[in-house]
Amino acid sequence: MSRILIGDDDRELCALLSEYLRREGLQVEVVHDGEAVLTQLRDPALRPDLLILDVMLPGRSGLDTLRDLRAQHRLPVIMLSGRGEPVDRVVGLELGADDYLSKPCLPRELLARVRAQLRRHSAEGAGVLTAGVLRLMPAERRAYAGDQELNLTGAEFSLLLMLVQRAGEVIDKTSLTRVALGRELERFDRSIDVHVSRLRHKLTEASPNAPRIDSIRGAGYVLLTNAGT
Repeated sequence: MSRILIGDDDRELCALLSEYLRREGLQVEVVHDGEAVLTQLRDPALRPDLLILDVMLPGRSGLDTLRDLRAQHRLPVIMLSGRGEPVDRVVGLELGADDYLSKPCLPRELLARVRAQLRRHSAEGAGVLTAGVLRLMPAERRAYAGDQELNLTGAEFSLLLMLVQRAGEVIDKTSLTRVALGRELERFDRSIDVHVSRLRHKLTEASPNAPRIDSIRGAGYVLLTNAGT
């Protein structure tokens, strides 16, 4: 049974969401501030498989909490925001969130996002994939550029895995969104662009010889090694 942690100070919403998710066979814990979220993550016995995190938490905000936890943990994170501002979505994704929902959200839609992220985060085969100096181990969900391990979120790993599997081939944003986020591409949705931007930065930082991700205007993205393939 997958463990879900909800970090949100809206107790009524937490009760509603946790009841729905439990009925669907998930184990759910609820905390109401950022420090309590980090405390749970520090204990391996309490650490969840996925975190649902509100942007506006008392004391330590959800964004500050996300920034701190990404220094240590790779678990999937779905952000919630009552304001629904596009800037919140972009900042959350830039800090390492895997997906984002505006409140109020339908429990059924949240469940679909949770299941999609859990699937993305599960092992995706045991073979080692390579592209230039880039090496991916899907079963362990680890990626290396040369000898440098990349600190990737679940969505970033799934995105990079698809690009490596189809290296040299242009992949449209709709397909990338389905694979990396487990949902359909929405109108004006820049989530994939943000994830690609973060991936580019991490690859460049890890190795000057790392493959590059090129944007093909109106078509999508393509992974190219330094040899151009």
